[in-house]
Amino acid sequence: MNPDTLLSTLSWRYAVKRFDPNRKIGSEQWNLLVQVLVDSPSSYGLQPWRFLVVENPSLREQLKAASWNQTQVTDASHYVVIAARETVSHEDIDRHLRRVAEVRSVPLESLAPYRAVIAGDVVEGPRAAGVAAWTQRQTYIAMGFLLLAAAELRIDTCPMEGLDPARYDEILGLKGSGYRTVAGVALGFRHAEDKYASAKKVRFPMTEVVQHLK
Repeated sequence: MNPDTLLSTLSWRYAVKRFDPNRKIGSEQWNLLVQVLVDSPSSYGLQPWRFLVVENPSLREQLKAASWNQTQVTDASHYVVIAARETVSHEDIDRHLRRVAEVRSVPLESLAPYRAVIAGDVVEGPRAAGVAAWTQRQTYIAMGFLLLAAAELRIDTCPMEGLDPARYDEILGLKGSGYRTVAGVALGFRHAEDKYASAKKVRFPMTEVVQHLK
């Protein structure tokens, strides 16, 4: 990709306010976007998240009501709810390291020093007291990857925090699961009458937000 194409993609995307309910994302493109979520990076590689693809129309109607009745929830082709781990335990670390050992064909015992580093940080260290906020921050990394990948495919998105997380947890059966709702992402195609599609993107000048320390 050349620089102009990248900047054009970033300029093209915006938080869609009105989706075309008659246009659907093809299965090949959707499977690619799901893989982007799976491949997203996280600190220590712990992946303290779950991505709930809500296909059931009744559930989406309930989530719409818990999202200030924003139509993106029901009109978009696909709707993903992003959930984060409420805690990080020794078992969570062990589960991750068992997967590392399996994928990389290394002895699990060889990962003991790495395990000690992770546990000493997010389970036993100072970060443990605020680990719920830490896992939530990890989910926004995945969300960013999803938004950019979708834009590359010219698929529209709307990241949504305008929702009641506790109500979402009830509707989706997350209570007691160890995960909690963070945000939603609606994906599909902008409606021809969405007035925000032609609105100029508003950003502060680079000189105000980027500082070079030499």
